[in-house]
Amino acid sequence: MTLQPDPILDLDAAALAAATRRGDLTCSEVTRTYLGRLNALNDRLHAVITVNPAAQADADRLDAVSADRRGPLHGVPMLIKDNIDVAGLPTTAGSALLTGHVPEADAPLVTRLRNAGAVILGKANMTEWANFMTLAMPNGYSSAGGQTVNPWGDGLDTGGSSSGSGVAVAARLCAAAIGTETSGSIVSPAHQNGVIGVKPTLGLVPRTGIVPISHSQDTAGPITRSVRDAAMILAVIAGPDDRDEATRRLPVPDLTVLPDVLRGAHLGVIRDETGVTPAEAAALDHLTATLLDAGATLHDVAFPSRADLNAHGWSLEVLEHEFKGDLNAYLRTVTTGPRSLQAVIDANDADPERLLRYGQTLLHASQGTRGDATEPAYLQARERDLRLTRTRGFDPLFAQGLDLIVFPGIHGYGLAAKAGYPSLALPVTPAGAATPNGALLVAPAGSEGRLLSLAAELNRLLGGVRFPEL
Repeated sequence: MTLQPDPILDLDAAALAAATRRGDLTCSEVTRTYLGRLNALNDRLHAVITVNPAAQADADRLDAVSADRRGPLHGVPMLIKDNIDVAGLPTTAGSALLTGHVPEADAPLVTRLRNAGAVILGKANMTEWANFMTLAMPNGYSSAGGQTVNPWGDGLDTGGSSSGSGVAVAARLCAAAIGTETSGSIVSPAHQNGVIGVKPTLGLVPRTGIVPISHSQDTAGPITRSVRDAAMILAVIAGPDDRDEATRRLPVPDLTVLPDVLRGAHLGVIRDETGVTPAEAAALDHLTATLLDAGATLHDVAFPSRADLNAHGWSLEVLEHEFKGDLNAYLRTVTTGPRSLQAVIDANDADPERLLRYGQTLLHASQGTRGDATEPAYLQARERDLRLTRTRGFDPLFAQGLDLIVFPGIHGYGLAAKAGYPSLALPVTPAGAATPNGALLVAPAGSEGRLLSLAAELNRLLGGVRFPEL
């Protein structure tokens, strides 16, 4: 059955907020529309683990706010990935072991969203433990929420680990969503579902109140239907937090999206990635042709440290070490459920049919480390990551005056993640393509304003985000 279209669902978050601030729409009717669609489709898509029972009342209260006090996200219905604390709703990280864990306080980024007028519709499904449980788990599966389904077609990859966030934005179950990324977990579901995903510079958005993997790579960021929505939301959630040291070291850049910036811009294009599919190559060709027509200057480049990266392989050593200590610190705040990584492993072992459908090899690997940030092996691995991705990787390219590095598909996401540099998944769907595709844009640390401005113009020229029929 195809749902009847509703004009409210056609508005991106920026247009929606403008309409509710003016009074053209009420927050109440907007939230009612989205909750109706969510309830109609979620049994099929499994994008949402928990619906916020207070969402409609929250929207009704926003309608009573005077026009001069309405925030930039006034009445915008949003979903929050289920590893981010929302007061009064369970934070499960996708694990059925944590369904009783109900935080009393919002994560700082959620507080900022509420203060800006967003309506929290609920918690989005995700790959369990942010895809750091086992190498065998499919994207979008969790014991708490089941298997997410890509709205473009059953059997298509949903991406992960912010799977429900990507699915929900593409299916228009929310106006925008928040995901988290350690390595690919925002840009992957955005790419697979044909929407916008922004992984900010490490430290731009506070991680307090988020179930962690790695303090060296974790960040939260927006998944949206337009680049201007991503910029608007990022401007709300960015900024220092007393409990997150990384946020106190990074100034918040100007996130204003500027027009007409592609002419004269210099972009490096990487074409020699291994494993590029014909669809990814076609999307890259379409994107580069659009860039040239817009007056950008393109430079074919190779990633400088590629040979050494290939020789060393793709190491998880830093994540394995940091996950143990970082997760244990979070679990010590849990009042109901396991309070350590070892307790998680033991509880999974005690109920394998329900909790170990795909195993827990990464949990065992992390528990097997000392979790000690002063251990020489860990320090060596972290230094190697930074050297190969920053000082011998992106930095020499940006030193040539390049504004962005463009990868086919989302190739390069792990490089940007290890470096801590911002990246953006941009949909590129040539005429006649039946499923989404796109490209990954990577920028220097702290340059989100330039990244978002370039991506916004490019997104407009490419025709914007397309939606599947549901």
